[in-house]
Amino acid sequence: MAVVTKAATTASDEKELLISGSEAVAEGLTLADIDVVTGYPIRPYDTVIQAIAKKIANGALVAEYIVAEGEHSQFEIVKHASTVGARVFCGSSGVGWAYAMECLVVTPPLRVPMICLVGNRALDDPGAFGVEHNDALFVRDLGWMLCWIDTSQEAIDTTLIAYRVAEDRRVLLPCAISADGAFLTHSQAITLVPSKEKVDKFLPRYNRGDLLLHPDNPITVAPQANEDWVIEIRRQNDEAMKRAYTVIEEAYADFRKVFGRGPENPWFEEYMTDDAEIVLVGMGTISLPMKVGIRNMRAQGKKVGLVRLRWFRPFPTEKLVAVLQNAKAIGVVDRDYSFGSPFASGVVANEIRAAMYNSEKRPPLLSFISGLGGREVTLEDVYKATDLCYNAAKSGKSDLKTHWLGVRE
Repeated sequence: MAVVTKAATTASDEKELLISGSEAVAEGLTLADIDVVTGYPIRPYDTVIQAIAKKIANGALVAEYIVAEGEHSQFEIVKHASTVGARVFCGSSGVGWAYAMECLVVTPPLRVPMICLVGNRALDDPGAFGVEHNDALFVRDLGWMLCWIDTSQEAIDTTLIAYRVAEDRRVLLPCAISADGAFLTHSQAITLVPSKEKVDKFLPRYNRGDLLLHPDNPITVAPQANEDWVIEIRRQNDEAMKRAYTVIEEAYADFRKVFGRGPENPWFEEYMTDDAEIVLVGMGTISLPMKVGIRNMRAQGKKVGLVRLRWFRPFPTEKLVAVLQNAKAIGVVDRDYSFGSPFASGVVANEIRAAMYNSEKRPPLLSFISGLGGREVTLEDVYKATDLCYNAAKSGKSDLKTHWLGVRE
């Protein structure tokens, strides 16, 4: 339950609340004044649905709350609600996200700006509720925008930004916000909640214009196209994703103007990278042990830095390359896997290898997999990865082996 701290109101009329990542998303959804939300319980994502239910029951949010009979149905409900002009929300975790795959596949080509929360969770079997990123990464090639958050503050801010970006007529694509299960969905922190007046200034009402599905506006939705138009539809989605780069940067710039805070670089966080010889890369809450480890290593004279990716789709290729090419070695720590992929690496490592391919400078790149199933990424894991990166920097060659950190022998 949200607890108001003693400094309940800041100078900028923002409230300070002690809330979890899921509760922060619910605060953002309330401020965004969503119209339709569907729910089907699966942990750890279900905490956001509980928080929204309380908002509606307490009269803080007026919205249709529809309990579906499964994940497939809940995504279908909000997909169609969006086509008739409703601002919508739903989400899932792990195999629940997988169960909705048919709906997730068809949402981008229908140009539905659905916002979802993926409470990242390991894929069964074996039964596990801890965090892995493979669930959200299912849709990385299908036209979904994907971002990862690592604090409750980023949770509420990114929720507002996601609606601003997805509902822009230049984009109209769905967006999945990924939050590490338990580490973020359930962990509480002091969070600034902005005023409704400022949110209304930043986030306009959802307006489909001439694309609104309505009896007075006859249009075709989900036609059977086959070879006649499929490739053209795919190309349209590709162009929309390309335009999202500009829209995302505009949204973050306007967010800073309206709220007086927020990152200047929407795409990734840099931590001590200015003079870094070794740059570690990761997504989500994995950044916390990395930052602690980096501070400890800096005290020993080791020049180590961190790049934490916020946006994975669209992928910030040029900006990321500009930062990473200055390192002597790069270590990518994946909280996912891609069995049978090049070098048996994780997904992020392979993406960064591809991004660096045409770079004038390609430092040695090492791939690591860690923290699967909710296991802690320890300081020892961070130190080991860094030491291996230093060895690669000295030799000038990439270690082609993917290293699994913290695995029992």
